[in-house]
Amino acid sequence: MRLSSLSVFRGIMKRTVPRAYYKLLCSADAPVHEFLAAWGSFAGLLAERGFTASLAGCMTEAALFDDNAFSRAAAAGKADKLHPDVKNAAIRDIRAIITAASLTPEQLISGYRDPGAIRDIADSLPLWETGSPVPELADEVNIFGRLAAYYRRSGCGMYARYRAFIWRNKNVEPVPYPDRTEISSLCGYDLQRGIVIDNTTAFLSGKLSNNCLLYGDRGTGKSSTVKAILNKYYTEGLRMVEMPKDRLSEFPLLVEQIASVPMKFIIFIDDLSFSGEDKSYAQLKAVLEGGLAARPDNTLIYATSNRRHLIKESFSDRDGEDMHRNDTMQETLSLSDRFGLSVNFSKPGKDEYLAIVASLADEYGIDVDRDKLFNDAEQWALARGGRSPRCARQFIASVGV
Repeated sequence: MRLSSLSVFRGIMKRTVPRAYYKLLCSADAPVHEFLAAWGSFAGLLAERGFTASLAGCMTEAALFDDNAFSRAAAAGKADKLHPDVKNAAIRDIRAIITAASLTPEQLISGYRDPGAIRDIADSLPLWETGSPVPELADEVNIFGRLAAYYRRSGCGMYARYRAFIWRNKNVEPVPYPDRTEISSLCGYDLQRGIVIDNTTAFLSGKLSNNCLLYGDRGTGKSSTVKAILNKYYTEGLRMVEMPKDRLSEFPLLVEQIASVPMKFIIFIDDLSFSGEDKSYAQLKAVLEGGLAARPDNTLIYATSNRRHLIKESFSDRDGEDMHRNDTMQETLSLSDRFGLSVNFSKPGKDEYLAIVASLADEYGIDVDRDKLFNDAEQWALARGGRSPRCARQFIASVGV
């Protein structure tokens, strides 16, 4: 009855384990085979999710990551503006979930309508422990205030559970295992990286900030910089959605899904470039500036490219038959100009490259004579077409094997 009457946190009943648990509770008056089937299904799901030692932990975690009127308002810092009835309903729901999760397997068995029908099998049924609620809900004192603080700090719904997402099948889908690159593990390019960090912190602080293009030679750490920024600032409300270049026409759909989420988003477009025949760059121009589907205030676009001018151009394009050649050239250049911030990551010189090698060797405890290390690093770079941080990292990995 308590789970049936959930209101604010009703969304947890769509989750697999709470739904299976509810079905088990409802089967207390069902025929024995239905009760045992519900029991086995629930116990199996609980084991699969790794919560056999804590049913309460599983149920309250589902509540913690629920997307509802309370969690959204709290994430936006507006929990105190909710109607008192909504506040009371939220507290009541949390208490109902905790109470429902406190039932032991033994209580469920004894509560079955015909305990004698399952007497012979009861001792062999898979069991679980009730455990404790998640720390945020372990104490009933000021549940509302502690939950509001959690949502304000961590966000709501799947955006509280995950930090990285990808745009796929016209939906924002979470990335369970994102790249864990840290700023501290990136060597060199402190000036360039500092510019991007300053722009990001301004964005998170609600100050003026720019869409950013990180361009330059391959392997210089452009994409790693963007990923590392997410890992540095996700605790401050930053989230990232990677959008494939060929899905730029769906940008309005993406905006529609995240515009009302009270968090900050970087839309990440990796390895961006266009051929002269590819007119999808016009869609990106509209996204950056000028389109009716405006970029919301909680969103920035960070793109990486090996090219400063994103549209590939040949000499034949300049000497072609276009009567308004200057207009055409301006159009191809205008895309890059619409990024308010452009940061160049160029190939390191020899000294910079060897400094990166030395730093990585120290980080990973590579104890090799430095003259030999540097000579081998230069040979490694020569065999792979040039120096870069990526090349240095690959070389250090080969030495450490």
